[in-house]
Amino acid sequence: MKRLTHLLMVSILGGAITLGAYKLFFENSKFAVVTEDQGAPYFTTSNLDASVRGAGINEVDFTVAAEKTVNAVVHVKNVTVNEVPNNFWEYFYGSQGSQRPQVGTGSGVIISPDGYIVTNNHVIAKADALSVTLNNNKSYKAEIIGTDPNSDIALIKIDADRNLPYLAFGDSDNTRIGEWVLAVGNPFNLTSTVTAGIISAKARDLGRTDQSFLQTDAAVNPGNSGGALVNTNGDLIGINTAITSQTGSYVGYSFAVPSNIAKKVVEDIMEYGNVQKGILGISSPRLNTPYAVENGIDEIEGVYIDGIEEDSGAEEAELKSGDVIKMVDDIRVRRFADLTGYVATKRPGDKVLLAIDRNGDELEVEVELKERQSLVVPQMGLKVKNLNEEDKKKYKTKYGVKITGVPETYRGYDLEGKVIMAIGDEEVRDIQDARTLFGAISRYGKTVITMINEKGERERLIFQ
Repeated sequence: MKRLTHLLMVSILGGAITLGAYKLFFENSKFAVVTEDQGAPYFTTSNLDASVRGAGINEVDFTVAAEKTVNAVVHVKNVTVNEVPNNFWEYFYGSQGSQRPQVGTGSGVIISPDGYIVTNNHVIAKADALSVTLNNNKSYKAEIIGTDPNSDIALIKIDADRNLPYLAFGDSDNTRIGEWVLAVGNPFNLTSTVTAGIISAKARDLGRTDQSFLQTDAAVNPGNSGGALVNTNGDLIGINTAITSQTGSYVGYSFAVPSNIAKKVVEDIMEYGNVQKGILGISSPRLNTPYAVENGIDEIEGVYIDGIEEDSGAEEAELKSGDVIKMVDDIRVRRFADLTGYVATKRPGDKVLLAIDRNGDELEVEVELKERQSLVVPQMGLKVKNLNEEDKKKYKTKYGVKITGVPETYRGYDLEGKVIMAIGDEEVRDIQDARTLFGAISRYGKTVITMINEKGERERLIFQ
């Protein structure tokens, strides 16, 4: 018994010694060491848990939008026949030369099952023949339904033997900077190609028209023009239109006509045969001009009203020079392109509610949009307006257009305030006639412009 007790005590002692040695020499202890740190402290930047799926891009699924879009985007081929002189004598005397076809390509978006397609005006301009190829490689002849060069939107149609896949217009006003988008088109004559990017900016003014564009960094190259810009739901939010590049190829960003503008243009063409454009009737100086800088206008957030057009909705609503437009309906206005981009979706007769800053006072003014009453004619650059009833009585005429602005070249001819009655043998009844007839003036010939002054005296100006 004593022997057994002795062995037990030795075993316990040996185990204790072994455990102590292990703890002392082999087990890693955890220590909390506090030291004085002279460097910058470290802080967590968020209390939110990170996504278990990793970075945000991994959570975006482009496949649904791509599948909905590729079959609704088509390849558009424009064939233009040009006459090319065969020799010097044909060139000099204008004899008919050889006819050579020139082929241009672009993209288009099917917007109805019966074959209506929206594309860019520059894709189908001057076409002698148009053809459309679907994503399944079937080709059809296309006809032009209508165009709007100002917005660079055109509507064409094909007659297919079945209902076609199509895209619905989304609401481009609801797009947000940073939102993921896909650009779908036919770059370099390839079939439907999908590229991804984000909305880089909204209401971008390219300086060519009074229109605003969506800017994206989704890759767009020659051949993409007229293609679709869609969100991750597959909604059509823009028609890809332009890139800014010194090489002619994509360099990091591109531009699209917002879907709300494209939709309105298409609806006008289908219902009226042309685009019904309503305007406010205001002018605003460009922010990068010396005038704007000297008067502090370049620092204003909003649209500074510099002038009010006669017989416009702005004049009837008693807007004043110096007013600053802050909002139109529920759209915040930071720059002129914000305003024109929204107004471009409206028609004459529509009313908009403007939030105005007038000398520090906040006002709300309802303005009825009206048809454009003035424009600058090509060739001479004169600004002309339609005659109102007071003008007709004053000048004792039932038709014509009044000259309200004269470029520096013609300031010495005393033209301002006179009414243009005819160009050559053609009567000028309104500003649309004036634009057409001035646009047809040849720089190589003489054109007689018939005018009338405030005394009722007729004058003639020979333009060459």
